[in-house]
Amino acid sequence: MYVAFPQVRVGEPVRYLRLSVFPLFDGSNTPVEYALADAGIASGIVSIEEVSESGSVPDLLVENKGDVRVLFLEGEELVGAKQNRILNTSVLIAAHSKMKIPVSCVEQGRWRYRSRQFGSSGSHSSPKLRYFLKRSVTQSVMAKRGHRSDQGKVWEEVARQQSALGTASPTHAMADTFEAHEGRVTAFREQLQYVDGACGLAVAVGNKIVAVDLFDKATTCRKVWDRLLSGYVLDALEAEIEPRQADSNAGPHRPETNQVEASDVEHLLGAANAMPWHKADPVGEGDEYRANQGDEVHASALTLDSSPVHVSVVVAG
Repeated sequence: MYVAFPQVRVGEPVRYLRLSVFPLFDGSNTPVEYALADAGIASGIVSIEEVSESGSVPDLLVENKGDVRVLFLEGEELVGAKQNRILNTSVLIAAHSKMKIPVSCVEQGRWRYRSRQFGSSGSHSSPKLRYFLKRSVTQSVMAKRGHRSDQGKVWEEVARQQSALGTASPTHAMADTFEAHEGRVTAFREQLQYVDGACGLAVAVGNKIVAVDLFDKATTCRKVWDRLLSGYVLDALEAEIEPRQADSNAGPHRPETNQVEASDVEHLLGAANAMPWHKADPVGEGDEYRANQGDEVHASALTLDSSPVHVSVVVAG
């Protein structure tokens, strides 16, 4: 099954501290018409709530009252209602429709209403969290159990990163991690701004590529660029801490001398293309495909009329 990255050109990276961001350019896609979920929520066209008064951790109810379909992205965070959630997979919601979407909880210590409706946090799951999310969801989808995640592993990763970054949260909320490091996230965003014309990005933390996202058009990439970066920053902040911890045991730290280059990204994209892709049952409109290379690389693609709306690859940390 040929799905992934046709005719993608890897641009020159923009770098800041331990993050390297490679813009991806693809002129072969046919753009799909949709609105992004955060814009729909802000305008009131999209409403998201618990599936019932008592709620259900792995599901939310979405209503799209608009005239165009709405795109939710795997890993994007929704805040409010009984507890904060992240999307388990990218989903296209048809115009004038209502449906359930699969989610995971990223706020273990709260199960009470803070609001009736969910809002968009403007933040995105870290690559490390996305890896565990995509791996478990793919296993569930391939076993015909739906788009379910390993919720315990999601909670474990949120707690692990909070501990690593010294973040306190009374409800173990991922949102508190972003709030605690808001200044650093802003600094990275200022240094790693969207590259004109890019339809996607590949990101390395230190000397390792951790994730790739490709969209059907540059306007989508531009709108979600800063949001995606927020998750990468958390992993980059962890990478800053690790050498300092090693220094106490191993003497002076020598900075990394090797950097990820465009050829490394091209190699990963080639490997993604070569993986066996399997068709999965989509949640909303379009077609969904899943692929993996052992336990190291996991990928998914949401397409509509053969156009890749969102293709993503995550690599084990």
